[in-house]
Amino acid sequence: MSRPKLFNEFQEVSSKAWKQQIQFDLKGADYNETLVWESPEGIKVKPFYHSDENGERITFPQPMGTSWKITQHIYAKNATMANAKALEALKKGAESLLFTVASEEIKIERLLKDIPLEATVIHFEFQFLAASYIQELFKFVGNKTHRIHLNIDLIGHLAKSGNWYHDLKKDHEILEEVFTLDHANNFNNVLSVDASLYQNAGANMVQQLAYALSHANEYLNHFEKDPSTNKIQGITFKMAVGANYFFEIAKLRAMRLLWKTLASEYNLDMECHILALPSKRNKTLYDYNVNMLRTTTECMSAILGGADTICNLPYDALYHKTNEFGERIARNQLLILKHESYFDKVSNPADGAYYIESLTTQLAEKALELFKTMEAGGGFLKQLKEHSIQKKIKESAQKEQELFNTQKEILVGTNKYINKEDRMKDDMEIFPFVKTDARKTLLEPIIEKRLSEALEQKRLKDE
Repeated sequence: MSRPKLFNEFQEVSSKAWKQQIQFDLKGADYNETLVWESPEGIKVKPFYHSDENGERITFPQPMGTSWKITQHIYAKNATMANAKALEALKKGAESLLFTVASEEIKIERLLKDIPLEATVIHFEFQFLAASYIQELFKFVGNKTHRIHLNIDLIGHLAKSGNWYHDLKKDHEILEEVFTLDHANNFNNVLSVDASLYQNAGANMVQQLAYALSHANEYLNHFEKDPSTNKIQGITFKMAVGANYFFEIAKLRAMRLLWKTLASEYNLDMECHILALPSKRNKTLYDYNVNMLRTTTECMSAILGGADTICNLPYDALYHKTNEFGERIARNQLLILKHESYFDKVSNPADGAYYIESLTTQLAEKALELFKTMEAGGGFLKQLKEHSIQKKIKESAQKEQELFNTQKEILVGTNKYINKEDRMKDDMEIFPFVKTDARKTLLEPIIEKRLSEALEQKRLKDE
């Protein structure tokens, strides 16, 4: 591309010239020690990035359009109440719904009553696995135009709970039956990969990407063995977005690139769907209003990273039961970003940013290297059963915990700039810490845990 005439009279400044000037301004201080820092993923971040250092540019896969969807999460324990909440959310600006369906007793016709299926992207998360329930959903939808994602994730359930829904054989039989039922309904994505679990448990970004890719590869590999059931039309990656603003943008872009690379190996020409949510790991009980600032920047990262669907986390989700005020604030944050900050007007806004493209490339390369190592070691399921994945996540989580404990990673109002007058004991409606549930499991589950839990428990005790 030729340079604009406006700049023709200015001489280009090379990367080498910039570095020489910086070195001069440092007055003898070491360039690398002073200005270069290293992320937990082993990526060295430089003070500036230049086009002549990037080499050949990579074309990054992009989402289908610029209009990401504002999503309302609804826990469906009562079909009638969940339906009323869904209709109200759509009325107040939500464009998509994420239903967590608690049991088979939730009647699908009541849950989806009067919801405009042709205009609303609907995601499901089932806390059970039953082909008969999916059949009822298919019957309800019939020939109606819809954009429904089933998001079934057998492996994600195993990783999170330590058990299959039923057992390995039956779970896969049900999944294959669902694919058979899906032939006439053409649902968007039957399969999902819940990569948010890895982030919320403390995995670094390279691990999150590699585990998500290896997790997805288990499904692709399974269905490739039986061509008659190889009907995968797409896949949803559920991604948690943390506080490292530019890295998180790059992480989502890297996820698309990695998926495209993996899918091509199976001769599949399909895009993934990214459902993004703010991380739980850095959310706090004390000074809870800061959670709004955290979720705002995390949603911005998700948008700029190319997420298709974004579901915000209410600022008080840790300690309050579901409530209209917290949900409205969360939804309004996304409405402001979309309609007042115009975050939906530009396709691929991070394109051409040397820093972000460099991070994207490095994250993708490191994740691909780890993925290949995992596959050489038997794949995701084998290493999950051997507990090596759990061990690696724990090691990463402990490193981050130490940074928090020593105030090298700061959560404002919690481990620094603390308001000692804060009192939370009387405001808690739900238990905000890791719960211990003694039960028999096939393998050690991956446990989500927030950074501030131990500190908050001590503060509650001292109130």
